[in-house]
Amino acid sequence: MTAAQLARKGIASVVIEGGGRAGRGTAYSTIDPAHLLNVPAGSMSAWADVREDFARRTGDETTFAQRRDYGAYLRSILDEAVANGCVTLIRGTASRADRGERGWTIGVEGQAPVGADALVLAVGNQPPGRLAALDGAGDRLISNPWTASAREAIAEVAATNAPVLIVGTGLTMVDVVLSLEAQGHGGQIVALSRRGLIPRGHAAYDAAPVLFEDLPKGNVTTLLLWLRRRAADVGWRAAIDSLRPHSQALWQSLGAKDQRRFLRHARPWWDVHRHRIAPQVARLLVEMIGEGRLQVVAGRVQASRSIDGLAEVIIRQRSQPDVAASRVAYVFNCTGPLHSIAQTIDPLLSKLLGRGYARADDLGIGLAVGDDSRVEGGERLWAVGPLTKGAFWEIVAVPDIRVQAAAVADDIARELA
Repeated sequence: MTAAQLARKGIASVVIEGGGRAGRGTAYSTIDPAHLLNVPAGSMSAWADVREDFARRTGDETTFAQRRDYGAYLRSILDEAVANGCVTLIRGTASRADRGERGWTIGVEGQAPVGADALVLAVGNQPPGRLAALDGAGDRLISNPWTASAREAIAEVAATNAPVLIVGTGLTMVDVVLSLEAQGHGGQIVALSRRGLIPRGHAAYDAAPVLFEDLPKGNVTTLLLWLRRRAADVGWRAAIDSLRPHSQALWQSLGAKDQRRFLRHARPWWDVHRHRIAPQVARLLVEMIGEGRLQVVAGRVQASRSIDGLAEVIIRQRSQPDVAASRVAYVFNCTGPLHSIAQTIDPLLSKLLGRGYARADDLGIGLAVGDDSRVEGGERLWAVGPLTKGAFWEIVAVPDIRVQAAAVADDIARELA
């Protein structure tokens, strides 16, 4: 999206992408028709100034389109920019970046280095972090649910109806469950997280917008109390969504101490109410839970081991004094994106951090950036998307990222005159 915005301005760019997912990214590279967008098509245009762009392609702005179709839409935008000569696409892994008198030099594994006047980091969400308690599961552990090995494991258990454990109960868990269901898996699925919360479904409601000056600021407890009162008056969906235009400003009003309190205590509750799923997906989960095919458990994994071709996992359920052992064919780590930038395994980010071109934000969840998305410590260096969530928090959804991408392209144009 950033490259396409630059192309609009006649600024040439090079997109370096090593996973074969250019334009689509992780979420929209899925080929599974069961994976739907989590918001209606009318909110998913890549262009903030052409809101109906994607909806025109679906023919219905209220539909929850297949994610693979949205991936094709994004790729078509990239392909158009490439065809116009404004974007060069390089399939390779960016391994390092060095700043010199003439700008940036980006190393690409197995290829010639790339020179650039400006550098934008748009690596998206990073794979889930390591769970030490699952180390003993060996090859029965799928540590990244978006890999080819994950697809193979899903096909294997679907053919045998073998039991599965999913650690994490958020949107990634939903995707794995949908894939299992689509392939005819009839065995037991257990989804485990500390609180046992799952995403809520979309439903119709009457909007209840609120002005920013009428919102409490600077204290997460005060904001929570306001939200509860507001939800009682207008419904929780309307109350949550009324904060959308103001969420970044509210986040920045909290300060580091209250931001940490939010991450530690409130984030799971916010996520399941804010990041909702398509109504038909929500109905399927309710059906599977009612039939006993899907069990959602609040608890923790204590230990694991590989035995007789299975993973034996020791689980302590919340508020239960005793532990229980469960044997499953596979364990899927669906705990969500890496939440500590210091633990990144991305070679480019690691080197930028190690050489002082970038630093972690005060929360440690992304890179320190200014309001203009410029990376602190770098020169002519920007970041977009989840890398900037420490500064903006609500910056993982298309309606937010498209605005940021346009703003970064504007800033680059001014910088390069």
